[in-house]
Amino acid sequence: METAENKQVIFKGYIDGVPKETDMEMKMGSKVEVEVVKGSGALLVKNLYLSCDPYMRGRMRQFYGSYIPPFVPGSVIEGFGVSRVVDSDNPNFKTGDLVTGITGWEEYSLIHKTEQLRKIQQDDIPLSYYVGLLGMSGFTAYAGFYEVCAPKKGDCVFVSAASGAVGQLVGQLAKLYGCYVVGSAGTNQKVDLLKNKFGFDEAFNYKEELDLDAALKRYFPQGIDIYFDNVGGAMLDAALMNMSLHGRIAVCGMISEQSLSNPKGIHNLFNLISKRVRMQGFLQSDYLHLYPRFLEDVISYYKQGKIVYIEDMKAGLESAPAALVGLFAGKNVGKQVVCVAHE
Repeated sequence: METAENKQVIFKGYIDGVPKETDMEMKMGSKVEVEVVKGSGALLVKNLYLSCDPYMRGRMRQFYGSYIPPFVPGSVIEGFGVSRVVDSDNPNFKTGDLVTGITGWEEYSLIHKTEQLRKIQQDDIPLSYYVGLLGMSGFTAYAGFYEVCAPKKGDCVFVSAASGAVGQLVGQLAKLYGCYVVGSAGTNQKVDLLKNKFGFDEAFNYKEELDLDAALKRYFPQGIDIYFDNVGGAMLDAALMNMSLHGRIAVCGMISEQSLSNPKGIHNLFNLISKRVRMQGFLQSDYLHLYPRFLEDVISYYKQGKIVYIEDMKAGLESAPAALVGLFAGKNVGKQVVCVAHE
């Protein structure tokens, strides 16, 4: 049977703190058979784009009590991707189909769990957007904002990590809904993007603020109605001090947590009682029944020019480890994507 070279990114072993490039290694010279075994129901795909996402750090820890199991040391790292079907033994997919879903960090992947794949009906939207704007990141923003935040027109909305894959869309959806929106980010370049590219009303560089509580009081003198939290830690503590009566906090991410063995406490939780604030963690997978509506709405907004999306694209599979590690130092500007192969 014909074979092809298959470059791979291997997970070396479990970590406790922030990922390092040395936690992964490139494996060269592996072979993959380019025909799928008949009767397997599997697909062989050529990977085109891979998504780098903060949740992947959780899969690098030896913790089994989460919503997704950890990676297996010595195995290929997995993540969301866009791929083209090379060979299929599944009647729902044919050679040449474009698909998005969980795939391997490698040039070619054999996928047996085909039920989690979605076909892409290609039009003039960039293919890579199916791991960003139209993928898990975009859907997280959509479900989190509309379902968890329960917005009302005129609400004052605060978004942390606002120039990232999720935050940039949350802010734009909130503006379209008629809200006042402020975002925080870690560089002045990102602050400029928030105000001048994404249309946030205000934005600030949290690294330049000596007192986060004072910063939020400056931008929200009447209080925060909705806080879309991507970072946890000190920013969540400051937001708790500044919530309005009956405010809502959607807890999407905790990227500030550096270590599973040494978590940081939150000090201002009494505000949940005194201000009757609802704080809710969520996963986008809780709302998959909304996915068709999400695609329709966001594609329409994008084509009408009502929303924009920024990617940070790295070229080549060998760039993937550094791209993933860079997320945790804020090196990415926009959604972090790795281009494995061009069509």
